[in-house]
Amino acid sequence: MSVSRRSFIAGAAAAVLAACGKGRKTPAASRASSTTAPALDAGASTTTTAPIGGPARFVPHGPRDGNAVALTFHGSGDHSLGVQLLDAAATARAPITVFAVGTWLEQEPDMARRILDAGHELANHTYTHPSLGRDDRAAVASEITRCRDVLARLSGSGGAWFRPSGIDVPTELMLEETGRAGYPVSVGYDLDPHDYQDPGAAAVLSRVKAGLQPGSIVSLHFGHAGTVEAFPGIVAAIRDRGFEPVLVKHLLKA
Repeated sequence: MSVSRRSFIAGAAAAVLAACGKGRKTPAASRASSTTAPALDAGASTTTTAPIGGPARFVPHGPRDGNAVALTFHGSGDHSLGVQLLDAAATARAPITVFAVGTWLEQEPDMARRILDAGHELANHTYTHPSLGRDDRAAVASEITRCRDVLARLSGSGGAWFRPSGIDVPTELMLEETGRAGYPVSVGYDLDPHDYQDPGAAAVLSRVKAGLQPGSIVSLHFGHAGTVEAFPGIVAAIRDRGFEPVLVKHLLKA
């Protein structure tokens, strides 16, 4: 082998090793999950372009010593009700984080841009919304990655967060596959008014008021008229307590 060819190969190998080193995540991004950790470390990566190399962390709420509250929505259901909810959010000047179901986005592809163009946040809530706790590893991985790929195709990003469906607290298997898919955090919630049961706007509002705390992550749903009706009152109640609705990324300071 000639000297020039040997030098070329050595240089190429060094470049590959350097690239691999740059792609490694910090220890903070690959910590084992914790149901007690209130938030990501400030400045932690939320990239979804590559696996993080370890299990995701489960975060059910934000810091309790601040004044931020995150309004999160499970993205699915009737198109017109989704548009009405986004209109209500615009009127209230309240940012929301939408955990979208992949099949819903495929049926309503314009919703991805509507959500993002309005300044809201789009995240992953599985592809078909199964009871994920009953699925094996391959099925869990497929649900996460297929929704991620739909998000990337429609919005240019797989989103920063994942939330499992059909289960409140993710299993270790889910956290492992969430991290493998490139999500450092599985976002839960600590306030659930069960609006998907359609108890009426007054009941939804009352339940949110009763459970509201600093750092709360509220679980709500697109596709329910009572939720749309209750939304202005929910935002008003948050601000009346001296809190402010923010995106998940701002709640977690990520």
